[in-house]
Amino acid sequence: MATPLEDVHGERFTRSSEVVFDGKIWDVRTEVFTLTEDGDPITREYVDHTGAVSIVALNDDWQILLIKQYRQPARMTMWEIPAGLLDVEGEDVQTAAARELAEEADLVAERWNVLVDFHNSPGSSSEVQRVYLARGLRPVPEEDRHQREDEEAEIEVGWFDVQDAVEAVLAGRLHSPSAVVAILATAAAQATGFDHLRPADAPFPEDPTKPENARHDITPEARQQVTSAPDRG
Repeated sequence: MATPLEDVHGERFTRSSEVVFDGKIWDVRTEVFTLTEDGDPITREYVDHTGAVSIVALNDDWQILLIKQYRQPARMTMWEIPAGLLDVEGEDVQTAAARELAEEADLVAERWNVLVDFHNSPGSSSEVQRVYLARGLRPVPEEDRHQREDEEAEIEVGWFDVQDAVEAVLAGRLHSPSAVVAILATAAAQATGFDHLRPADAPFPEDPTKPENARHDITPEARQQVTSAPDRG
């Protein structure tokens, strides 16, 4: 039987986990784990991320909305898709997507589908993103629009044909990971008439807003107590 083309969920053996840098937006966590129960310990540090959501806004002329914004770590002004952190307590992922679309693009959408889910940099960050496809667009009334600040105050908005955006990706002119993933996924979905897209409430096992997906500190001493506790069964 061929190996299924599907990522496999399931944590190995985490021996210790603790935040070593408490940042303004996200933290750095160090963990010790083993690949097998009696395997050699491996230590890794990574960005303990809140998770994010992003949106492909597609109009009736088959154009995708891109926003232009400066990114200090990359030293680049990039064309991106509307996106934001999942950092509002109690807010579900689709609601966050609708909020970000309104705040960054001044748009409201009537139809939502899941386009793609991805981990931004799984070797160095816990960040996971859900990308939605938003259609049936209308503008947010002028009096209700969000007041943008900092880098967002410079946002420029543009509408681009999907194929032109694909060509920009393949030519190396676009670098934002969410934009690259979303543009290519949109083109693939468009080729099949968007028939196979998941509904907006499709299962999201990696959903970082769920308590069961939260990272918690596990000191070596606490882990030792768990693994050495007598069987009470």
